[in-house]
Amino acid sequence: MTRLQVDGVPVDVPTGASLLDAVRATGTDLPTLCHDDRLRPAGSCRTCLVRADGRTVASCVTPASPGLAVDTADEEVRSLRRDAVALIASALAPHALADGAHSELAETCRTLGIPAATAAGDPTRGRDESHPYVHLDRDLCIACGRCVRMCSDVQGTFALTLTGHGADTVVAPGTGGPWAESDCVSCGGCVDTCPTGAITQPGPGRGITSRQAPAEPVRTTCGYCGVGCTLDVVVREDRVAAVLPARDGPVNRGHACVKGRFAYGYLHSAERLTEPLLRENGVLRPASWAEAVARIADGLRTAIGEGGPDAVAAISSARATNEENYLVQKFLRTVIGTNNVDNCSRLCHAPSAAGLTASFGRAGGTDPFDDVETADCLLVVGANPVEAHPVVGARLLRRALAGASLVVADPRTVGLARHADVHLRPRPGTNVALFHGLAHVLVDEGMTDPDFLRDRATGLDELTELLADHPPERVAGITGVPAADIRTAARLYGRAERPAVLYGLGVTEHLHGTDGVRTLANLPILRGAVGGTGRGFGISPLRGQNNVQGASDMGALPDLLPGYGRVTDPEARARAEEVWGRPVPERPGMRIPEMFAAAREGRLRALWIIGEDVCATDPDSRRVAEALDACPLVVVDELFLGETARHADVVLPVASWLEKDGTFVNFDRRFQRVRQAVAPPGTARSDFEVVHAVADALGAELRCPTPAAALAECGRVTPLFAGLSHERLDREGAVPWPCPAPDRPGEATLYTQEFATPDGRAQLSAAPYLPPGEEPDRDYPLLLVTGRRWAHYNSGSMTRRGGNLLLDAYERLDLNPDDAARFGVRDGTPVTVESRHGQAELVARVGTELAPGQVFCAFHFPADGVNSLTSEHADAVASCPEYKVTAVRLRPTASGD
Repeated sequence: MTRLQVDGVPVDVPTGASLLDAVRATGTDLPTLCHDDRLRPAGSCRTCLVRADGRTVASCVTPASPGLAVDTADEEVRSLRRDAVALIASALAPHALADGAHSELAETCRTLGIPAATAAGDPTRGRDESHPYVHLDRDLCIACGRCVRMCSDVQGTFALTLTGHGADTVVAPGTGGPWAESDCVSCGGCVDTCPTGAITQPGPGRGITSRQAPAEPVRTTCGYCGVGCTLDVVVREDRVAAVLPARDGPVNRGHACVKGRFAYGYLHSAERLTEPLLRENGVLRPASWAEAVARIADGLRTAIGEGGPDAVAAISSARATNEENYLVQKFLRTVIGTNNVDNCSRLCHAPSAAGLTASFGRAGGTDPFDDVETADCLLVVGANPVEAHPVVGARLLRRALAGASLVVADPRTVGLARHADVHLRPRPGTNVALFHGLAHVLVDEGMTDPDFLRDRATGLDELTELLADHPPERVAGITGVPAADIRTAARLYGRAERPAVLYGLGVTEHLHGTDGVRTLANLPILRGAVGGTGRGFGISPLRGQNNVQGASDMGALPDLLPGYGRVTDPEARARAEEVWGRPVPERPGMRIPEMFAAAREGRLRALWIIGEDVCATDPDSRRVAEALDACPLVVVDELFLGETARHADVVLPVASWLEKDGTFVNFDRRFQRVRQAVAPPGTARSDFEVVHAVADALGAELRCPTPAAALAECGRVTPLFAGLSHERLDREGAVPWPCPAPDRPGEATLYTQEFATPDGRAQLSAAPYLPPGEEPDRDYPLLLVTGRRWAHYNSGSMTRRGGNLLLDAYERLDLNPDDAARFGVRDGTPVTVESRHGQAELVARVGTELAPGQVFCAFHFPADGVNSLTSEHADAVASCPEYKVTAVRLRPTASGD
């Protein structure tokens, strides 16, 4: 710590702090028009001047030193600060300081007594209002550079620049032209940091920033991807006016992405479901809640009467809260009497749960994401976090730009791959071979930790024997990755002092996804870089949806109870039965693919689908629709009348994440609070309330009447969450699991003493490389990979109902120029893509992101039919679909097709 004096008051600040930090520690506020705590200091505006041992200095760029005497109240320095602010304001147009102006500059001028008439510049620079979320008023720009630094230092997009000379300097998109056509990814950082109102969000949120936010925003957790950004929701007249990234958010630290920051227009879409719908004579008609719940209860009784409890199933949701997922699985097990409950993690990270459990003992990442800040090598595999997890992507890029080596393994040259020291581009479906190739080099060149492997791991002999058959040269023949690149990547990882592994759906969504997770986990085990050794970050899955981790944590799985106790384990069942007061079936239930098969065969008589548009997102969607049409009762909880709801017998309008209360668990196992900001539309209810209503109609008492009570009850079922409560989260913010007691902290770093496997050791995997479920051939010569794009989320039901649609209006098929020439396709032309399972209509985008023979598209526009292309091939262990490898062919779409 450094001790100095500010206005005669002793102050202690951390070593490396600035004089501005010291001044603020006394409660004194200084103007800081070029400064934002999230950015490196610039010292250009001279509005934070102070006296320091008789010298006049800019406090934001002057280090605090021991014994220094700082004076902020000296009349001369106060006058200098006021003059600096007034000079800046004088160059701006009059509306900069008008009565309605609520910018940082306007508030500063009012505080300093600078009259509005000071702003007397000519409004001649003009505006750029081309973008749906970011408007630029050049007449209010003071060229402070905060927006430019936010874009580069925090977001890592480098989309903005300062252009012009002297007094004419103004911010502009670096590509020139309109803002909407620039490289901007709409994170809102420039809006949030601008001190003058030059860059604003249009509409009700205009002028609202995290610094100028109203006194009482609603603190909640983002309901899009699994990063778990903390957000402050500003509400006016029961409508969301703005969503701001919380500066003290434990993961996002004052940052957000286009979805969390701006994509809330769906809340008041005219297409929102506001009342229940019942199918009558083949048509959905409006109904009351009493009528809808009665229909559901009668249908469930009939299904049980005709086929027993196992004739009923439910698909819970990663979009729902922990408490809702907990209640759904409890309802199935204690009211219906079946374990037929699953959630949409089956489609993405079920191999993570299976693989990480097999390797280490628990179904979550090993270390807190904050530890990435100390990593000196980042191995990012099968993920494009710059688009799918933008806040994480930005933090990883900042770490790489700060000097950490970056190895990216992904077939596409996107996002972080453009900045990688080594970019490994394996053929889709060859991950296991690639990971064995990397492990071979670690073992062959002595880059393992013998002590760790002897004391804390098993399986080395079997793995070493397998690795002997996987030298880089052989692996290169399987994967297409040059042997020299495999060696370079392995050496970067193997010689790092604190390596980190992060991976995404490019590892899991394969026929051998669980083997992929396990063989990737071999790398930190071989290096001894896991288990709190201080020699590495371990491994972490980047979860796709907001509560993928939590839905499984809560037991919305056919074979696992809350906290991952197996339904076949008498002790785990006994704990649950003691709390619930009801028996728990001991036979595992059906997974999602098995549910659809059972429906088509007539064995499943009732299916409740919560928050998942299975006809839009599940593989081979034509067969999914057949299953729904064959099932006598299909109930759907949804925000909109999507593809799945159109096949339902009962459609229930439910609340979104901004309209309900509970908790989510993010990708690094942190429980965080979700709080209701606005009321749901019409008669819509939360999924929590809906499950209670159906249970009541069946004469069953679920107890736990509130979300808080549900989480507390869950803690009694499993020691894993025993120390968690809404009250604690309200007080502490975020708490990771395991958290076994209220007076103990959660375990951010797992396995510091031993692994949670039966023998307490990490388990190395010697899984052999096996080919993917589909291979290209003469009829279907291309390999299709599906994934996400930055502006949209999953089926697009929320992001397509707002300004995001203006940013990304339709889906493209990305392909290499060689393939475009081969199939007679030009950039921007419609194409028909066909697989062995179906066809889709897309628009070609020709570029070099993909290697020849590979194509890519997203699934955000269900009408295009992308998921009719994908197969029913699924991971043998976890039943996760093989979305990343589908053999296809394409042709230009003829007019009239």
